[in-house]
Amino acid sequence: MDASPALSDSLSDSLTDPAIRVQGVSKSYGKKEVLHGIDLDVRRGEIFGLLGPSGSGKTTLVRLMTGIDRAATGEVRLLGERLPKLSLFRQIGYMAQSDALYLELTGKENLEFFASLFGMSGSVRRKRIEEVMELVDLTPHLDKPAVAYSGGMRRRLSLAVALIHRPAVLLLDEPTVGIDPVLRQSIWQELYALRRTGTTIVITTHVMDEADKCDRLGMIRDGSLIAVGSPAELLERANAATIEEAFLHYGGVRP
Repeated sequence: MDASPALSDSLSDSLTDPAIRVQGVSKSYGKKEVLHGIDLDVRRGEIFGLLGPSGSGKTTLVRLMTGIDRAATGEVRLLGERLPKLSLFRQIGYMAQSDALYLELTGKENLEFFASLFGMSGSVRRKRIEEVMELVDLTPHLDKPAVAYSGGMRRRLSLAVALIHRPAVLLLDEPTVGIDPVLRQSIWQELYALRRTGTTIVITTHVMDEADKCDRLGMIRDGSLIAVGSPAELLERANAATIEEAFLHYGGVRP
């Protein structure tokens, strides 16, 4: 039996709707407003970069996208559902700036714990732990307590945790800070592979050369979204040679 027109339209809309929609969002901490009227759509299956200096509001915006924080005004929708919503928990992979690890546990035990939260067990869990630890180049350190990891190793373990359950939406806050260039390249290759499978990825960065790797960028300055587009579009509109020059242009900074 053919689907009714109304049902067909509904299914079509669910596939074409953005993975994340931010509408009229503002956020304050005390008397300080850190986000001002943000409107943004992140498309399904793209790598979207949030580019801006420290303190610009990137982390706050990502936390709203996870449902961890609530907006003061406006709304955030993820996969068509308004946040916060507990049932969306398993659809999200989140890597915060500060490592959310149990330092007394080994790398393997950390991954086992977080995998269990997502209902993973048995051979599926074991295989996935092997895969993500190989990706972040921590396989030799599986049985070492996380407290003995260096700062860079903890960042890599945090990334493995975010990837463990193959989330539909992956939110990464400064994921490559403290990671060497060779491993950074490997991580980006994995992000491209995830995108090819339909994963939507949002990544915050203040590193200009990483911004070039994203499909589209949102430039943030002082809590406001000052420009959105592909790196090529942003360069063309700003008549700029580099992303850094474009950022300065959209921020109203003149040489």
